[in-house]
Formats: sequence, C-alpha cells, structure tokens
Amino acid sequence: MIAWLHGVLRLAGDDHVVVDVGGVGYQVFCSSRTRNAMPRIGDSVTLEIETHVREDHIHLFGFSETSERDWFRRLQTVQGIGARVALGVLSVLSPADLFRAVAAQDDVPLTQAPGVGPRLAGRVVAELKDKVPQLTVAVGAGDAIGPQTERPGTETGDAVSALVNLGYGRAEAFGAVASVASALGDDTSVEALIKAGLKELGR
Repeated sequence: MIAWLHGVLRLAGDDHVVVDVGGVGYQVFCSSRTRNAMPRIGDSVTLEIETHVREDHIHLFGFSETSERDWFRRLQTVQGIGARVALGVLSVLSPADLFRAVAAQDDVPLTQAPGVGPRLAGRVVAELKDKVPQLTVAVGAGDAIGPQTERPGTETGDAVSALVNLGYGRAEAFGAVASVASALGDDTSVEALIKAGLKELGR
C-alpha cells in the first residue's frame, strides 16, 4: 500500500497528475484544489496517497493536505458516493467548508459538486453529523473550528444564533463566528462576536 509519494511533477491533466519517482511515473487522481496547489512541471512535489485496489485496476488518489484525504475517506462511507464523486465534492468545497455544512446540517453547498443532487447531499450531512464532534478542521493559518463554536449557551453559539436570526445562513454564520472567535480570544463578548461576525460576512 502506498501512503505517500515524493518525486518530480511531470504532467498535470484535468483530473490527474503524473509524478516521477525514481524513474517510474505514477498517475495520481486528485481534486482541482490539490491540482491548483501543485508546483510547476519539473519541480518536486509530495502527495499523501490513498490507494484503491480493485480486481481490474489500482488507482492512486493524491492530496496536498491530510484533512482533504480524511474527508475523501469519510465521504465514501456515505452510500452513493464513490471515489470520483468524493473528489468532485472536494474540488468545490474545502475541508473547512464541508465541516461547516455538516455541522450546520446545510446540504445546499454540497449540491454544487458534480453528481450530487439534493437527495444525496441530504444523506451526506445526515450520515456524517455524528462524526463532526470528532473533527477539528483548519480554516486558515492558526485558526480552527470545532463543535464548540455552535454550542448553545456559549458566547460563540449565541453569536451564531443571532446572525441566523438576522437572516444569514447557519453555515455562513458558523464560519464567520469561527473565524473571528479565534482571533479575538476566549473572553470575547457575544456583542463583540456579532459585530466582528457581521464585518466578516460583509467582506
């Protein structure tokens, strides 16, 4: 089983790249997010690998981030989602976007992915909701979001509820509060979180 590859990027296609490792070219399928993060042809690259072995083929799927690989695995636990659909989801939604959607039980963002209709999107958020408390997903440098962001009775949870009452979607409110809360600190008041959240949403 191949866990990771480090080599020279030789080719970048629509849905895959070819990495030269010791003179052997490995075709690796990846999301557009990972492809866009690739260096120039001829430069060195390292990818985390998920290996799928079937009777008629062996496919390698590559990821520039561990969180993307973990979501690739997690998405495939949902009936109706295979490797290609999972890559499609990860091409339009970042790991942080997926976390927010599942935490808020908001299936609309998932319907942006090819092959994911409303019914399948609803199944994803429903079946993965119990796994969200076990996750911590990076939002940006030094930022992290977790289930505590939306826990009722906390400053952050109350701020999310207030933004939702103002007409914002739960997923976007959740993301805005998570983003500003880490910057402002643990002792920030609800009012300050709401004000900062509104500013974040207005960008």
